[in-house]
Amino acid sequence: MTRGDLDALVIGAGVCGLTTAISLAEAGLRTRIRTANLPGQTTSVAAGAVWGPVMSGSGGRVREWARTGLEVLTALETEPAAGVRAVTGKEVSRVPADPPVWTDLLPGIRLCGLSELPEGFVAGWHYTAPVVTMPVYLGYLRARFEQAGGQIEVAPVDSLAAMDAPLVVNCTGTGARDLVPDPSVVPVRGQVVLVANPGIEEFYIDHSQGPPDYVYFFPHGDILLLGGTAEEGAWDMAPRPAAAKRILADCAAADPRLRDARVLGHRVGLRPYRPEVRLEAERLPDGRVLWHNYGHGGAGVTLSWGCAREITEAVLAEAPRYPRIVLRGDVVDRCPPVRHAVSGPAAGADGQGELGRPAVGVLDVLAGEVDLAAEE
Repeated sequence: MTRGDLDALVIGAGVCGLTTAISLAEAGLRTRIRTANLPGQTTSVAAGAVWGPVMSGSGGRVREWARTGLEVLTALETEPAAGVRAVTGKEVSRVPADPPVWTDLLPGIRLCGLSELPEGFVAGWHYTAPVVTMPVYLGYLRARFEQAGGQIEVAPVDSLAAMDAPLVVNCTGTGARDLVPDPSVVPVRGQVVLVANPGIEEFYIDHSQGPPDYVYFFPHGDILLLGGTAEEGAWDMAPRPAAAKRILADCAAADPRLRDARVLGHRVGLRPYRPEVRLEAERLPDGRVLWHNYGHGGAGVTLSWGCAREITEAVLAEAPRYPRIVLRGDVVDRCPPVRHAVSGPAAGADGQGELGRPAVGVLDVLAGEVDLAAEE
């Protein structure tokens, strides 16, 4: 695919960039991704990841994007290559609390009875939702995009307006802070620990502690992901031994089966928080269109399909007005399908960051590389 054959250029290969690129490519646009980090090295790989529009603002658009995400992820539970499963679990609190308003989208959600709550807890709710194993899911998305004819280019981006494509989509996450620039985007650092699963099949989320410390775990087959942290404004990517020890201790207190769990690794990622998700089009001086799709906070997986669909529908509706876009004749009135079976390898290496900042992705390290006996 040469630049002259390009309809859409998506900047960023995290879950929002990949999903947007898939949606555009499957709708008939000749699409490329340009990214500093390949999918397996983006911050998306550090996500838990259970469906839920957390840390993403409020309003009707967020709710509808989340609804779309729930529908798509539920459908993908039947795709073996996607790494998406329906998992049951509960959220609990030591202080009175109500379920978030968006939980009414989940069929079968119910309040926990007192007998179902851990000792010392007074509120909780029980539900089933899609849980996504992110390394597998990102590999699935990459393979699906490439099967649709898309290509990924690893290269820095210094200017969105300088990108040579009729349609440019900015899915740069925390990178948007410098690249747009948009100072309302701030990183919310998350750290998790991976352990060998001792047989836990339900997820667990404790709302009793506030930021920066949280207690949660999500089962992913033989691996259990333990969390976590949410530290606003922190850019450092090395796992902190003190945080890892606190996560292990708190999760073991929540479930004694974790007291002697074997640590497999650690991950750190930066959630791209913004008071409201930015999803809007900007007309460039030369008539080309720049879409912004960033600021999803802790809900990139949840909102990505809804945001991608909104962009794709708008582009298809306005395609005759976009310079140089050439649509195949059978796609003008078609939105991307929900399901698409693929298989393919997960992503690997990383690139360099934009504007001189080190690449903002994920740091994924083995257990032996973090000294849990060290003090910070």
